[in-house]
Amino acid sequence: MNVIFDTNRNLNMQENIVIIGGGFAGINLAKDLGRNKKFSVTLVDQNNYNFFPPLIYQVATGFLEPSSISYPFRKLFAGKDNLHFRLGKLQKVLPAENKVILNNGELSYDVLVFATGAETNFFGNENIRKNAIPMKTLGDAIAMRNILLMRMEQASISKDPQEVKKLLTLVIAGGGPTGVEISGMFAEMKQGILRKDYPELKGKAGGIYLVDGGKCVLSPMSEKSQKNTAQALTKMGVELIMNTHVDDFENDTVMLSGGKTISTRNLIWAAGVTARVFEGIPAESYGRGKRMICDAFNLVKGTANIYAIGDTCLQNNDVNFPDGHPQVAQVAIQQGKNLARNFKRKAEGKEMEAFAYHDKGSMAIIGSAKAVVDLTLPKMHLKGFLAWLAWLFIHLMSLITYRNRARTFWNWMIAYFSKDQSLRMIIRPVEEENVT
Repeated sequence: MNVIFDTNRNLNMQENIVIIGGGFAGINLAKDLGRNKKFSVTLVDQNNYNFFPPLIYQVATGFLEPSSISYPFRKLFAGKDNLHFRLGKLQKVLPAENKVILNNGELSYDVLVFATGAETNFFGNENIRKNAIPMKTLGDAIAMRNILLMRMEQASISKDPQEVKKLLTLVIAGGGPTGVEISGMFAEMKQGILRKDYPELKGKAGGIYLVDGGKCVLSPMSEKSQKNTAQALTKMGVELIMNTHVDDFENDTVMLSGGKTISTRNLIWAAGVTARVFEGIPAESYGRGKRMICDAFNLVKGTANIYAIGDTCLQNNDVNFPDGHPQVAQVAIQQGKNLARNFKRKAEGKEMEAFAYHDKGSMAIIGSAKAVVDLTLPKMHLKGFLAWLAWLFIHLMSLITYRNRARTFWNWMIAYFSKDQSLRMIIRPVEEENVT
């Protein structure tokens, strides 16, 4: 499927592209347009840094420092005169005026691209939203690290056995890669690090429960991966509760759909994501999961010059993914790069190319030297140490800069050989309203 664009734009005039969101999709689009004099690109994000979501759980558990998986946008754009960064949060779009309204001003555009990703989906449960620990942003990861370390400190001085058990019990909702990786990490920490750091808690540790509505963990992966992962987690001491949903979380009690309850202070929410709705985008432009309905070239339905890529985009015209693409990093990366190529082709009066996702496979890490990998081409299943090495390599090479890769590799080597890390600090930020 191809489309031809005819343009009478002055060749000396730059096309003004505004990108909302600097995750996998937005940053790849911006980088691929870098130094191209035909475009003036402004990336807008509410954070001043790009970060690598697949590794935030390692920040949350104190195995990586935040700077290992994040990098400032302005430093990334240094030396590329056509790339600009704007710190801000989108409030609404004015399509008729080709303008976006931010919390700190406004921007005009020739082309607008939504790369806003997805946010945690609490499925309308206000108690879970208020009381659970989300795992979506770098801020969530740092908050989770502080909360869990504080609760271990509280448990170390508590004289009430029931309170200690609640402080140390973990319930993880969601059996996808994030839930599996968090469960495995905490299981290993429970057996090693916590015994060394908190001798007062010897013999007092609570349980680790992984809850999911499916029949097995890692539902999108192969049956072999599901079985290998379930066996490994069970052996590590994680209790798997399948075919079950978390219905509520109140008064230090997690209530499950089957009627079972678990007393705990710690519900880690990794159970789902949803896209966001923005004022100014027509209601008919949204589809399942609040994702923007796009054509094969990522143009949003009902608009003339607004595009969407990554988790916020819903395309139903890819023959291999008629129900839309999975909300994973590789889709976002490939869509960002494809849209950059299409913008260049459009500027040259050439045909744009329809997006087609090339699924390379999926993987999940379970613990030290334990992982599962399903490759698409060649079709292959890996487990154990070899899969763990593949996971490390892929994630290391996916980090955005050489500096990130070097820091992460160094921290991983320390953790692997010492079975420990020294990054478990409780760092409480000053409240924003007190900052002048």
